Amino acid sequence: MEELVDAQELVGEFGADNRAGIEGTLHRISAIRNRKGFVVGLTCRVGRAVSGHIDMLYDLLHYGKSILFVGRPGVGKTTVLREMARVLSDEFQKRVVIIDTSNEIGGDGDIPHSAIGGARRMQVPKPSLQHKVMIEAVENHMPQVIIVDEIGTEAEALACRSIAERGVMLIGTAHGEQLQNIIKNPTLSDLIGGIETVTLGDEEARARRSQKSILERKAPPTFYFLIEMRERDYWIAHQTEKSVDMLLRGRNPMVEVRKRDEEFKVVIERWKSYDGQGI
Repeated sequence: MEELVDAQELVGEFGADNRAGIEGTLHRISAIRNRKGFVVGLTCRVGRAVSGHIDMLYDLLHYGKSILFVGRPGVGKTTVLREMARVLSDEFQKRVVIIDTSNEIGGDGDIPHSAIGGARRMQVPKPSLQHKVMIEAVENHMPQVIIVDEIGTEAEALACRSIAERGVMLIGTAHGEQLQNIIKNPTLSDLIGGIETVTLGDEEARARRSQKSILERKAPPTFYFLIEMRERDYWIAHQTEKSVDMLLRGRNPMVEVRKRDEEFKVVIERWKSYDGQGI
């Protein structure tokens, strides 16, 4: 217990999400509490400013379209967001605002880590207020790009849609490993346009060779591109609208496989059939 007390004194104050940071670094400390609220364990997640990940999708940034990343924990989603903030602000000369709920993108403290370049960072008092800070950023600070990590609630999904409809480029991550996880998640499906049940007439059902009740996308997706980060150097890029429509019709969409070869050069394989598993 003495070691826990010493460790707590060296890190910042734990927030409502039981997370804290070390000022000037990208590390994140998470607390495990007992039933009485006392800290009985700590988990340290080491954060690194890794350059080079942006090469995997540098060409997509020129479109100026919103991009959503999905992938398992630890695959490098937050690391990619951090580098995208730097590149978009410094190289593309965009006004970039980061919504940093747990100070994981820009580090702890009032002065953000140099890894985010010239991007600005807005801290969030409580995780439940993330959606409000997202809207505040658009209304008060005139961003051209907003970056947000861990989109996980319906309010945040709706905030994303509101921001995208104002013409602001969104870069975000969401909970899920594959596109199908977002489609089947009623809380987050609005990010890819939302799903609704449609009843077809007899003639239309025969023409489509389908059942009368089918699932369809009900609106344009908030994010134009969706990237599945299977591994740090193996990504699958979807054009969200086309992939969602094809999957809902029971067909395999065509995607891009982006990976690195033995010499760590980026290789893009286009027009690959996507089956949701290995490609």
